[in-house]
Amino acid sequence: MKNHQFFASAISVLALCASAGLASAHSSLEQKEAKAGSFYKAVIRIPHGCDGKATTAVKVDLPEGFISAQPQPKAGWKVKTTKSDYAQAYKVHGKDVASGVRRVVWSDGELPSDYYDEFVVVGQLASFDKNTVLSFPVTQSCGADASVAWTQIAQEGQDPHALAHPAPQLHVVASADDHADHGNHGSHGSHGDHAAAAIKVGELAISNPSVRAMVPGAKVAGGFLTITNEGKEADRLVSASTGGVKRVEIHEMTMEKQVMKMRKLDNGLELPAGETVELKSGGYHLMFIQPEHAYKEGENITVTLEFEKAGKVEVDFPVTAQSGKSGDHSHH
Repeated sequence: MKNHQFFASAISVLALCASAGLASAHSSLEQKEAKAGSFYKAVIRIPHGCDGKATTAVKVDLPEGFISAQPQPKAGWKVKTTKSDYAQAYKVHGKDVASGVRRVVWSDGELPSDYYDEFVVVGQLASFDKNTVLSFPVTQSCGADASVAWTQIAQEGQDPHALAHPAPQLHVVASADDHADHGNHGSHGSHGDHAAAAIKVGELAISNPSVRAMVPGAKVAGGFLTITNEGKEADRLVSASTGGVKRVEIHEMTMEKQVMKMRKLDNGLELPAGETVELKSGGYHLMFIQPEHAYKEGENITVTLEFEKAGKVEVDFPVTAQSGKSGDHSHH
């Protein structure tokens, strides 16, 4: 019986990793599409080191049109920003902004080559009047004598997958409304603009809900979201439920001695006062176990979240493309 449970857990972990794209060979962005004028959280994925060497620094050059950028601090790493002028001034909250952070470097850390991690920069996208592709060149340094540069920028009409070291790309969808980050959002909002449409329940703000499309044969699906506790007291996510599945569980995935382990959080997930907790691939997440049908990109899964103090709320989780698949760009 114990062996059966062990193998079942192992299969669940592998299926979740496959759907989340943890083994992607290239550095990439978690959200590959967003709306012009919206707030955007650039989550840069680092999938491996330099020919087996640990990554010790990550440099990201920010593109023109990604403004008012702020890097997210990372435990165990130093962070440094370089500011310079933009090519033009942009309107932010009614004021002209002509310069800002153009480069972010995380250094003095250590990410073993067999491990995966994410580095985050938040900012706002300019109000482009046509669909635009922005590139985020990334350079990994592995000590003083090794590096990997994901800096090749695809030209118009060129397939970035044909490049040996393509820079992560963001597809920006033009908006007819200069105030797109404050108004209603169309069908593209589920890909990169959840922050402007956060769902409030009690003192909690819920944003970025998503479920990854399931790979063939998978029996589980990973669910992700961000929860900000704006109150002065801690709360707790105690359960999640939806129709058409055996059950939904709250899980934590960790690496211990180079072994990936996943455990169910029987007591739920704590939400400290004044803090943001992100449920994402490789960390905290929801596990949808044995759906009646495989979740496919474009669907919406209505999930009831129950909190210890804030109570219950229904949230629509859009099903997003399997990360790391070329199909992520098929509609562009």
